[in-house]
Amino acid sequence: MGLESDGREKHTSKALIKSFTYAGEGILTVLRIGRNIKIHCLVGWVVILAGRYFEISKIEFMILLLVIMQVICLEMVNTSIERTIDLLTEKHHIYAKIAKDVAAGAVLVSVVTAVVIGIMIFFPYLQTLI
Repeated sequence: MGLESDGREKHTSKALIKSFTYAGEGILTVLRIGRNIKIHCLVGWVVILAGRYFEISKIEFMILLLVIMQVICLEMVNTSIERTIDLLTEKHHIYAKIAKDVAAGAVLVSVVTAVVIGIMIFFPYLQTLI
């Protein structure tokens, strides 16, 4: 990304388009190299389709969409942290382990939260089937 002489980003249309291009490349890269994000995306689609099937409310759908995107975004951050650490060192280092474990833990917390919210939303709909 181009910087002005004082270190600030340029605020041009061209710079903005470049930023979106880089972000798109990042999304495609993580989808190509990441195992877990593929699982999160698949589960997210299943949940969205289930929401359509059960005709959940707009608010419920928005909540599900938010928690699905939260999981996916955290997985992207986790992947970037892991790859950056792998780039910096091949040796086992306690701080590298801590950084990787904490990032993975953040993903796990968001997944558990998403599952709990999903159960809370879908349970009444599933009861009607029984």
